Amino acid sequence: MRGPHNILRLIRTGATFERTGAMGVALDAVEAPPRLRLAARVLGWPFRWLGYRGDPALPPVTRAITALGPAYIKFGQILSTRADVVGTELADQLRMLQDRLPAFPTDIAKQIVEADLRQPVDVLFSEFSEPVAAASIAQVHRARVRETGREVAVKVLRPGIAAAFRRDIDAFHFAARIIEALSPGSRRLRPRDVVSHFESVVTGEQDMRLEAAAASEFYENTREDANFQLPLPHWHLSSRRVLTSDWAEGLPMGDRQALIAAGHDTTQIATRVIQLFLQHALRDGFFHADMHHGNLKVAPNGDVIAYDFGIMGEIDEYTRRVYAEILMGFIRRDYRRVARVHFEAGYVPRDRDEAAFARALRAVGEPIFGADASRISMANLLGYLFEVTERFGMRTQTQLILLQRTMVVVEGVARSVDPQLNIWDAAKPVVSDYIKSNLGPRALASDMAKVAQTVGRYGPLLPRIVERALWDRAHPDEALPAQPDRRALPLWLVTVLSLAAGAAVGLGLG
Repeated sequence: MRGPHNILRLIRTGATFERTGAMGVALDAVEAPPRLRLAARVLGWPFRWLGYRGDPALPPVTRAITALGPAYIKFGQILSTRADVVGTELADQLRMLQDRLPAFPTDIAKQIVEADLRQPVDVLFSEFSEPVAAASIAQVHRARVRETGREVAVKVLRPGIAAAFRRDIDAFHFAARIIEALSPGSRRLRPRDVVSHFESVVTGEQDMRLEAAAASEFYENTREDANFQLPLPHWHLSSRRVLTSDWAEGLPMGDRQALIAAGHDTTQIATRVIQLFLQHALRDGFFHADMHHGNLKVAPNGDVIAYDFGIMGEIDEYTRRVYAEILMGFIRRDYRRVARVHFEAGYVPRDRDEAAFARALRAVGEPIFGADASRISMANLLGYLFEVTERFGMRTQTQLILLQRTMVVVEGVARSVDPQLNIWDAAKPVVSDYIKSNLGPRALASDMAKVAQTVGRYGPLLPRIVERALWDRAHPDEALPAQPDRRALPLWLVTVLSLAAGAAVGLGLG
């Protein structure tokens, strides 16, 4: 990584915010303390002339973010869903980052389509519109397949986007190393791992074939979900830089007034958004991890439509169970159980006081219950939660980064549709059903079967493993002689013994 280049990039970030007038707006929006305001001004003002000018027609913060590039735009997209953190006015300004960024020329998009699909656009499509949406990674054109007459969305990767992201990610890695060097206490938050995780996510987002595969898998998981739709990819019209999928017709999720005018129940829609995310995360372990307003619509019949599957999250079964127990503990206000789960999962060092941790969690959770949603400050809540994690030495769980980030975004989207939504009431049915299915007797029987299957699969190796262990104990200085295969137990006998051993292990765990 190039040190001087990265230093210049970080200085230019502060300088751009200063030059565009975004610095003061951003600091006011997050209610920054005096020390942070002073540090930002001292670092930004002397280098103001190095900052990017941006588009003067845009509001200051949006102007600065768009000038700095795609990685910053991604961060701005997250903030656009958090009116409770940055204020309604700034959130509305940032919402354009979701799908209303400056587009690149249609002629260039057609050249990319022709180069990747190896046929002229006019041969493939009878109609091909100007860009209808443009985001940080790609832009979308509305088209009609000549062969079938089907209306589709053609998503085309921005030219030069890979190099732009590499430049930003390079600077982020450098900043993470500097932060860890200057503040040893920050290492528990694992800033370098966080940046690496972000890098892997955006790198995968730049291959449209992976997005098509994610859409296909997501559809297989969710095809029976009520009130949910997603557009399917057209594989023969897709490539690394081009993705063609069904056209999704509906009202933008971010236009609350239009939803009300169309007669939709905004409370039901907001609740459904929360529940769909939790269903996919807990039930499937595979979820849409970029569920901002720009990637969601509401169909005429009220169904939630999700699209743009460039960023998908995946969590293993054990982590899903831990996450569900933590959520359920908060829903039931059982803070001792929430604390115990954190300790059992290793999220909190075992030398810390579990009872004190439970009381700290109570201080986080209690203000939420029974309060009017509009009176809950997520900024204050997250700030206190950060203090708790710091006090108890919790390390950032990289496997949960995408899940936690998406949960914040999804809650922001749901609250924008229904400002009075109580997220805990919306989440309770889904989490309760998951707990019943995965933490009871049925789950124990399923776990036992999986243990037996695993042991059975490696059954043919067990005699040799046991023999090697016994030989090493009796003859520590001699190698085990090679043995012919005929000395192994018959496969059917090994399988029976393995199944019995697996059942015994399962019962022991219970």
